[in-house]
Amino acid sequence: MKKTISLFALSAAALGIALTAAAAQEPLKVGFGAEPYPPFTEASASGEWAGFEIDIANALCEQMQVTCEPAPIAWDGIIPALTSGQIDMILGSMSITEERKQTVNFSDRYYYTASDFVAAKGSGIDVSPEGMQGKILGVQTGTTNADYAQKAYPDGVEIKLYNTQDEVNADLVAGRIDVMLADQLAMDAFVKSDAGKDMEVVATAPADPAFGEGIGVALRKEDTELLEKVNEEQAFGIFELTVRGCFYKKRMRLLAFAGGDAPAQTIRTLRVPARCRHGGSTVILERSARDRALRYRAR
Repeated sequence: MKKTISLFALSAAALGIALTAAAAQEPLKVGFGAEPYPPFTEASASGEWAGFEIDIANALCEQMQVTCEPAPIAWDGIIPALTSGQIDMILGSMSITEERKQTVNFSDRYYYTASDFVAAKGSGIDVSPEGMQGKILGVQTGTTNADYAQKAYPDGVEIKLYNTQDEVNADLVAGRIDVMLADQLAMDAFVKSDAGKDMEVVATAPADPAFGEGIGVALRKEDTELLEKVNEEQAFGIFELTVRGCFYKKRMRLLAFAGGDAPAQTIRTLRVPARCRHGGSTVILERSARDRALRYRAR
């Protein structure tokens, strides 16, 4: 299911937070990477943006009852765009890392994804440090995948950095690099596409602090009231979107956040519409008492 960006045009009449006068009068600008990043963000031929995170942004803005507008920004300049006031938040698969937390605040995480190595089918490539000797690894600059690659392969491996993930994908298909590393969900979509039909996932990167704590909404340090509101409302907004819109059928595994059997607080319970029931008639939203991560379970 995809909704276009039209839902960003929502009323700010019931804004429930004490934003500055300027912020209350102007739409909140929601920043994300300007390049296509399916299944999270991608633009149609008419220029309308759609995808999982566009849906999340729509749901969040609707829950906060604020007017929002999309603001695609080149990824390597997206944090400066936030801190300079060009945009008001980043909702674009940005990993929560200690380095980034020095500059911006993050909401509670709203999803987590591992990272996959992708190469040509039948390549037999070994992504261990020994097996990668003499190989070329492509990654998008400014990402946690780039941070991990430079940490895991300090010697004997050429790390080639690209401005966009599309450029990495294209060079892999053209044979100009041997393997690439990117978010698992994006790679799942890529290898199923026409462009990636001759590629395959060859390995999943191990857990590492370089990948951060998961994905969150980034906001300016001084916007503490907006951060509080985002944390309060994103759970409900995403939950409503996921269940009421039947979206959870496709994205339940993406929204099944880490937390395991740790104690959790039930935030909301919703009856699932009959047309989109999947493993139960009720879905429960919980917040982990251990790490505040959100998680969903059917019943």
